[in-house]
Amino acid sequence: MKTTLSFILASIILPAMATATQETYRIDPVHSGVSFSVRHFFTKVPGSFGSFSGELLFDKDDITNNVAKAEIEVSSVNTHNADRDKHLMNDDFFSTDRFPKMTFQSTSWKEVSEDQFEVEGKLTIRDVTKPVTLDVRLLGFGEGMGGKQISGWDASVTIDRRDWGITYGQGVVGNDVEIMLNIQAHLVP
Repeated sequence: MKTTLSFILASIILPAMATATQETYRIDPVHSGVSFSVRHFFTKVPGSFGSFSGELLFDKDDITNNVAKAEIEVSSVNTHNADRDKHLMNDDFFSTDRFPKMTFQSTSWKEVSEDQFEVEGKLTIRDVTKPVTLDVRLLGFGEGMGGKQISGWDASVTIDRRDWGITYGQGVVGNDVEIMLNIQAHLVP
């Protein structure tokens, strides 16, 4: 509940705090993806989440003003196996009945090279919040379908699932989870 309330407050406060040079971009879930892979015995099993939302406050003049936030509906997990997906939703993994959403809120942006950033933030899974650093790449800004201004991004991070209290299947399921984001976002007028 505390995490959900924080996310709602951030959704209200962040746009109000935007600087004059910040632009707000909203994730287009139809043209975006949130995927992951985790080792199962010797191979990596891929998966994705189909329901997510988020915004980016982007300041082209001062990246230290940038803010990214996102929310993922955990029950939208898809590993192409209904039994496994059902197992991922129970208390061995995500406990979706008690913790239906994962959230990310950036805390700082650092430019490492042209169009490449390290974005530090807080990732909340199962009501446990830990710091993570995403490797983020700006793919571009421009005009999309129907004349809408869009931006494109990809990002990745590897987390240790044990940091969020997910320990089921040691020796069978790997602890490192690779997360990949492919994001298209529309400028909010």
